[in-house]
Amino acid sequence: MGNIMKIDNMSPAAIAEELGNRLKQARLRADLTQAEVAARAGLNRRTILNAEKGKVQLENLVAILVAMNMADQLNMFLPVQEISPLQLAKLRGRERQRASKAKNENTRAKEDKSSW
Repeated sequence: MGNIMKIDNMSPAAIAEELGNRLKQARLRADLTQAEVAARAGLNRRTILNAEKGKVQLENLVAILVAMNMADQLNMFLPVQEISPLQLAKLRGRERQRASKAKNENTRAKEDKSSW
């Protein structure tokens, strides 16, 4: 497996630059030129160059990954976040779980009179 990026003390710009470098390495490993990737992605070569420097819009990054047949990498990059049963219960916390406590006869009689 490849090197794992230690992002704890890295700035967002440094992380983006590292991802751009990895994108370039993947392109070279696939034996593709920037122009070929640009043509496949429907982008210009300058966008590919900038992406490899870590400066790319998200939609363009996705287009580049699709063009390089690497879109499946997105599932490892940011996997689907499943809702745990505990989180689901918290989300449903506002739903009524049971009927309210029975009211005494005096309270019911007052409510009945007030509704008329």
